[in-house]
Amino acid sequence: MLAWRVSNTLDSGFCVDCLEQALRTHGYPEIFNSDQGCQFTSEAFTGVLKGHGIAISMDGRGRALDNIFVERLWRNVKYEDVYLKGYAGVPELLLGLGKYFVFYNTERFHQSLDYLTPDEVYRTASGGGAKIVDKFSEKETPRMEIEVESGQRRSAASDTVTILN
Repeated sequence: MLAWRVSNTLDSGFCVDCLEQALRTHGYPEIFNSDQGCQFTSEAFTGVLKGHGIAISMDGRGRALDNIFVERLWRNVKYEDVYLKGYAGVPELLLGLGKYFVFYNTERFHQSLDYLTPDEVYRTASGGGAKIVDKFSEKETPRMEIEVESGQRRSAASDTVTILN
């Protein structure tokens, strides 16, 4: 999890903020993959990517398996946190998700990452199922692929969570 935001609208602004934070903090990927949500196809969002020379990749319409890692993340978020805690409102959700994502990145071991944490895999540029480039030379600046997925709607209010991981 590189950056995340919560919004109850389909406005692209919160997604652009999240994207820009991830780029500032973690660098510029060669390719950016997302679903075809209106936030990610907006000129504001794609303009940021194009402005940094980042190739844009989008999953096929209705093809959840095109982005299986993010789909699995959402399953974990829902079953390990949201469904168990039943957050009463957005402020409580924000605090809870913040704690969960720290746990997810730093403490939760992942079978697909050879029982390492995402932070360990990111830090060492090695790992399991995601097939990350093995090692970077000291002279190279690592560039990682960032994947985006719009959140599942939790209610008729259309709560949307955007996660960059």
